[in-house]
Amino acid sequence: MEDFTPLINLQGSRRMRNEREPLLSASDNSLDTAHNEHQHLLARPDLRSSPENMIVDVGNDTDSLSQTAAREDPGAAKEGYEPSLHRSLKHPTSNADTMIHLLKGNIGTGILAMPDAFKNAGLYVGLFGTLLMGAICTHCMHMLVKCSHELCRRLQLPSLNFAEVCSRSFETGPVGLRRYSRLARIVVNLFLVITQLGFCCVYFVFVAANLREVVGYYFFDLDTRIYLLLLLVPMVLLNLVKNLKFLTPVSLIAACLTVAGLACTFYYVLQDLPNTHTVKPWASWAQLPLYFGTAVYAFEGIGIVLPLENNMKNPEDFGGWTGVLNTGMVIVACLYTAVGFFGYLKYGEDVQGSITLNLPGDQLIAQLVRVMMALAIFFSYGLQFYVPISILTPPMRRRFDSQQAQLIGEYLLRVGMVVLTFLLAAMIPNLGAVISLVGAVSSSTLALIFPPLIEIVTFWPDKLGRHYWILWKDIGIMAFGICGFVFGTYTSVAQIINPDLH
Repeated sequence: MEDFTPLINLQGSRRMRNEREPLLSASDNSLDTAHNEHQHLLARPDLRSSPENMIVDVGNDTDSLSQTAAREDPGAAKEGYEPSLHRSLKHPTSNADTMIHLLKGNIGTGILAMPDAFKNAGLYVGLFGTLLMGAICTHCMHMLVKCSHELCRRLQLPSLNFAEVCSRSFETGPVGLRRYSRLARIVVNLFLVITQLGFCCVYFVFVAANLREVVGYYFFDLDTRIYLLLLLVPMVLLNLVKNLKFLTPVSLIAACLTVAGLACTFYYVLQDLPNTHTVKPWASWAQLPLYFGTAVYAFEGIGIVLPLENNMKNPEDFGGWTGVLNTGMVIVACLYTAVGFFGYLKYGEDVQGSITLNLPGDQLIAQLVRVMMALAIFFSYGLQFYVPISILTPPMRRRFDSQQAQLIGEYLLRVGMVVLTFLLAAMIPNLGAVISLVGAVSSSTLALIFPPLIEIVTFWPDKLGRHYWILWKDIGIMAFGICGFVFGTYTSVAQIINPDLH
């Protein structure tokens, strides 16, 4: 009996330590033990009352016992272990809650840029290409969830986040790749930081461009960079708020303004539509990379998939042909396609980086739409900004000993990161080019390159299908993502350097 007691204690201790942290807590292997124990014993936050927490899940570490067991037998998942049964959720989300968060996480500034994406693709190439892009991105989301479940069973863990899934797949994968598990986690977190800071740059430019249109019509016209400078102080003050509870009402206001703004935008776009022959059915090959960058930016919701599934009351309803994920992404794809199709058909080659800039300036409702969308994106900046801060703050805190120095350091980091996004936005005030660049560089990496790579490493070599069809499918998706990354980045940078380049 004495021989089994330590094993029982270890198992109980492991389950206790592996309770999920708050979704936006930063991950790092070198956090001290006492802090880890305290964090893992905390109840997870209510996703419904903290909608900003669903943006992305950036990590908690698990103990080395599971790592050792996985290395001894990396190929076999533990039979009988169901991860969802071992999750401790104080406030699990219903299917409807999860659907709302999925829609909110996928619908942002990208939807307003879709008409500009169609301009770079052509009406019919954009129509079918956007639906195809939505299908591929949704499939990659399913890949990530499947790999997460496999690794959770293999390591007997209740749940994993994006960075953990990547690092654990390498830990338990082919022997030659195990040494790169920590590097894989770092790279995923790096691209998460780049992605979210890129979103913040887009938000800066979007707010400034729309305010310029309104003020320029009623009063006087100023350069976009002047508005960026005027926005700097309010942005800094907004992002000095550390407690997400205070940002929840702001998030609700932003959601309401977004819905109202989109409704009014559709009202203008669907009036007096011209014939489809007035716009080009397809664009040149040189413009397609810009379309790719904008489209993949618009569908960048893969970071929220695992946090949402991990917090569901009935996670088995998340996947499947008629599950929450497919249903939500079909709605998103159809909405994006409709805005892009009708927006480009309405305004043709004159469509701008955000369709709100094309609305008639002599009508009060159109000006109110610009103001509403500008306010909505301004209020959403803090939620996007919270993700990189949650990743970068723990390493910064470890450099200081006193609590006061840590606090001052965190505030300086927050101010510095806001100023950095301001400087980047001021350097590239071309909204369409910024969106395409962010999509090509970071969104394509997270949405199209990492998921198939993780699937290959996780199921290598025995679970890749007959004649390795899964392997070839994943290689095809990765090649598509890499091509989009290379050509999209090159074309976006070229257009930023020379805005008149076609």
